[in-house]
Amino acid sequence: MAQRRRRRRREKRRRKAGCAATLIIVLMLGAGAAYGIPRAASRFGDQVQETFRETVKKTVNTLQAEDVDFPELSVTADEVSDHFYYQQLTDEEQTVYRELLQGVTDMKECILIHAGKGERPEKAYEYLLYDCPELFWCAGSSRMTAYDTYTEFWPEYTCTAGEREKRQDEIQAALTECMAGLETSAGEYDRIRYVYEYLVNTVDYDENAPDNQNIYSALVGKSSVCAGYSRAAQYLLNNMGIECIYVVGTAKGQEAHAWNIVNCGGKYYQMDVTFGDPVFLSSESGENLPGNIIYYDYLCCTDAEILADHIPSDEAAYPACISDDLNYYRMNGMYYDSYDPQILLGDMNDSIYEGQEMFVCKFSSSEIYQNARDAVIEDLFPKAAKTLGTVYGLEQVKYTYIDDETHNKIMVFWNYQ
Repeated sequence: MAQRRRRRRREKRRRKAGCAATLIIVLMLGAGAAYGIPRAASRFGDQVQETFRETVKKTVNTLQAEDVDFPELSVTADEVSDHFYYQQLTDEEQTVYRELLQGVTDMKECILIHAGKGERPEKAYEYLLYDCPELFWCAGSSRMTAYDTYTEFWPEYTCTAGEREKRQDEIQAALTECMAGLETSAGEYDRIRYVYEYLVNTVDYDENAPDNQNIYSALVGKSSVCAGYSRAAQYLLNNMGIECIYVVGTAKGQEAHAWNIVNCGGKYYQMDVTFGDPVFLSSESGENLPGNIIYYDYLCCTDAEILADHIPSDEAAYPACISDDLNYYRMNGMYYDSYDPQILLGDMNDSIYEGQEMFVCKFSSSEIYQNARDAVIEDLFPKAAKTLGTVYGLEQVKYTYIDDETHNKIMVFWNYQ
């Protein structure tokens, strides 16, 4: 008898599984005859309404959580307590987060979660994928059937279980290759900079890249978009013991954008690997920029600097990034707090004597940049070019410069031929 009841409940759930919660009343109406609503009763309005209300009550009672066989939740709170987005959720949402993590890890077709009608389990799923770049087989899209006290959650996967295993091996091989180029004694900043440079040098920006929302595209396919770049940075740094947060928002020239916040020495810094790649900047600006350089303006920068062309989402409470002690240009003698033409020309000439491909001068403020800009371009560059011709015996001297008003920076590329 008990087995027959369980079979009936399972059959009832299967019949309802493909229908959205907003259609549940329609299903109840269709099931009315099964609960004894007399066809002739339509002449007795009050009686029909009362009988219908009782029928609905009985039907809803068959969909309560106590009648659903939830699997035991094996993902503990301690396992995910350090996840940034997990910490942004309520206790109830955190349970859903863990249920979803357990379900997609096992690649379940349908995951039962403790979230009823009117709740937002998709938020917990979105946050889960922000926290866990290793879930590369999750497409991010899903469908749901919501009942009063629980939801059937149907995630979409990018590959089969067999393909997932093969791709995991390829990702592991890419991780091993990346780690092989890192000095074992490298500190936190060196590891962050290494990952930044590694991804810029090995990944091309391509809007048509397959799997471009996950790490497989960047680490194995070597082409991706901002989501792939940022999740790959997060994955690599997490494997190096560095806290790295996936940040969502918008950026100049893009409707939606993703980048990172990294923790270095207990301080937080903004980092956008995508914007560090000249291939991306060339595609955005339409300019033919040198492809073998790296834009370090987006490596370990402050909120003030990133806000020049990025707007983070206000849905999450991101850590404040206020320290500029890791500014790449300051650390490498390319940062100027004032404009002194003799000092600047001397530094340009030194770059030529050393055979450097480019020279960069980044000014500490817009005012200093505006004051120096015309003189640098119209006076100092031609003087440095004469040095280039004299030192290397060139009859004709060529150079190219990029004027970056957004970051108070001017870059010049010397041609030694």
